[in-house]
Amino acid sequence: MNKSDSERMAGELEAMGMQVARTMKEADVIVFNTCSIREHAEHKLYSQLGPIAQRKWTYPNIAVVVAGCVAQQEASRLARRVPEVDLIVGPQYANRLGELLQDVAQGNQVVATEASHITEDLSKPIRVGGISAWVNIIYGCNERCTYCVVPNTRGVEQSRTPQAIRAEIEELARQGYREVTLLGQNTDAYGRDLKPRVTFAELLRTVHDVDGIERIRFTTSHPRYFTKNLAETCSELSKVCESFNVPFQSGDTDVLKAMNRGYTVERYREVIRQIREEIPDAAITADTIVGFPGETEEQFQNTLELMEEIQFDHVHTAAYSPRPNTPGATMENQVSDSEKESRLRRANRRNEMDSLSRNQRYLGRVEEVLVTERNSRNEKQVMGRTRKNRVTYFEGNIEELRGKLVPVKIVEVGTFTLTGTQAGDPK
Repeated sequence: MNKSDSERMAGELEAMGMQVARTMKEADVIVFNTCSIREHAEHKLYSQLGPIAQRKWTYPNIAVVVAGCVAQQEASRLARRVPEVDLIVGPQYANRLGELLQDVAQGNQVVATEASHITEDLSKPIRVGGISAWVNIIYGCNERCTYCVVPNTRGVEQSRTPQAIRAEIEELARQGYREVTLLGQNTDAYGRDLKPRVTFAELLRTVHDVDGIERIRFTTSHPRYFTKNLAETCSELSKVCESFNVPFQSGDTDVLKAMNRGYTVERYREVIRQIREEIPDAAITADTIVGFPGETEEQFQNTLELMEEIQFDHVHTAAYSPRPNTPGATMENQVSDSEKESRLRRANRRNEMDSLSRNQRYLGRVEEVLVTERNSRNEKQVMGRTRKNRVTYFEGNIEELRGKLVPVKIVEVGTFTLTGTQAGDPK
């Protein structure tokens, strides 16, 4: 999400006639795009702002911008603590950076964090790579998970129209992009704020036949809203990759209730069954938080057991960290840091075992790999991702293969990556 916001802001700056500076010292505008999901994000920001603030006293014409979720969360405090910051802008204003900088040019310190309707900006994101692109389909989030700052920092859900999304994807295809990832905090909630109402499955059908786009991905799904119809649609549409990210967050229903996630562990199992009934070999990844306030050792064990039962392709693990203005931060029975670290280590071990086990099924198979770049650790190799989103390495010439779909026979598997040999002509 933050990368997509950065692309939109870069587009705004380029539209103003600016270009990327080689170093920060040469820049006329310095933008910090922030994320507040993890603890200490604010401290890191203030640490980085210190030298910039000092420099602004010598070069007062520099414009200093703080954007993103920390900006939204810390706006008034940030403006007081670091008055050298010219513009404090929440995520919903990423595509209005240009007009806000015009206010700054008039000598104003601008704080733009109020709730706002997000307007369309189809041609403005500046993307790099030219192969795979993020496409926002829904902004904000209406959920109220007790550990999460997103509803406070990104605002309520605002779905883009299917027509606008398709138009952006068509433009990406004209530019030579071959893969798009439909992006939202909760993609499954897409369209429920539109009139007439549109489902995410209907959106997939709307964008599926764009010529030139070979792969469609999406992230992130929510177990509360995932439907059998969506699983069936993904199975029917050949361009939709067999890869699903469905966070479970905890393997214990009582903990899920304390998190205000809106589903039970059994409901989560039902979602996984729906996916695997339609696409048996689908790659399923997830997110989990260990050490949520009040989580007992027994409840944590339920998380490990769920991971072992489902055999995820990968789980993004995190120890709970209290975030400002969230109910979880003030709950009693906070788990100690040492215990959270212990649980995180155990969850990571489980994840590594399961990921390696899941990778075994690829040995000897031929997988289609979309090549994106050279392997920085081995110049003879290129790298890319399979349809199931596994990073894959094989020997090849990056100048010839970048952006190509290449059949690769898998000859070696690691915990999180695959290695193979080219097994046919690229296309």
